Amino acid sequence: MNRPASQYASAGVDLAGAEAAKARIGDAVSSTRTPLSLGEVGAFGGMVRVPAGMKKPVLVMSTDGVGTKVLLAQQAGRFDTVGEDLVNHSVNDILVHGARGIAFMDYIAGAGLGIEAIAGIVEGVARGCKAHDMALAGGETAQMPGLYQTGHFDLAGTIIGVVEEDEAIHGDRIVAGDVLLAYASTGLHTNGFTLARSILFDRMHLSLDGPLGDTGMQTADALLAVHRSYAASVLPMLGTVHGLAHITGGGIGGNLVRVLPEGVRAVVDPHSWELPPLFELLQQAGDVDDAEMREVFNLGVGLIAVLPAEAVEQARAAASRQGVNTWVMGDIRAGERAVTFGS
Repeated sequence: MNRPASQYASAGVDLAGAEAAKARIGDAVSSTRTPLSLGEVGAFGGMVRVPAGMKKPVLVMSTDGVGTKVLLAQQAGRFDTVGEDLVNHSVNDILVHGARGIAFMDYIAGAGLGIEAIAGIVEGVARGCKAHDMALAGGETAQMPGLYQTGHFDLAGTIIGVVEEDEAIHGDRIVAGDVLLAYASTGLHTNGFTLARSILFDRMHLSLDGPLGDTGMQTADALLAVHRSYAASVLPMLGTVHGLAHITGGGIGGNLVRVLPEGVRAVVDPHSWELPPLFELLQQAGDVDDAEMREVFNLGVGLIAVLPAEAVEQARAAASRQGVNTWVMGDIRAGERAVTFGS
């Protein structure tokens, strides 16, 4: 005798499907456990130890999402890359303070999400966590029909990191004469997708599975390229750098200014690098002026290190070993706290 469908399922929440996804999620979470992990997988709260041997450990926390990049993931049917995006974005956010991640929590909210979608997202999160020796300590998946359209979802996460109090980076060591070292992005990362989608799909009428203009890239591949983590490139330099800026929403100017102390300004040479083809296409096809491009997009710059001139070659070598391209993009000068573009 067939069991009748529950009223909850009829209303749009598939409890049976959620239970089936839990098995894959449990495997993904278990695979990220580290020596700092405590408690059981599936408990009401995640537990993680502070690393032993620290003198004055400071917890550094950050919560973020991946914006409307989730719409592209949903449309392309690629769910794991945005999970990895979320982790790497968060790792970079605490890296700028000199912190290393020890635990991560994810939150997925949507409606009508299938097993492949839910499990794929979490498996991407787990892959990012494992790459950083960080525990996926738990999370939440909420099916909310009525609030979300069927098949749509949002994704957010919280990272917990730790740093010795006297080693935390605040930008207060930045002085005139320091150099701005740019670290290349892997595309848009997780910002500017609302404008990018408008230009590429509404104006140019491109398709995700078709070519991205004359760039030689497929549209989906270019847009869903995973947000790069700079942890391995920067960790060897943490005792040397004076400041770090993760270039996310607000662009180079809006993020670099956040780490500057009073009395100095950052001067960025816009001719020190060529815009990657994706950004050239967006600017030309969208008729976007330089000021808006700089405010909305990272322009191919994912991270900026502010460091003494004598440390530049060491920093570039550390990044090169990780396959990350870098270049000197400007310097720090005395003046009113600001970021300017010019020579």
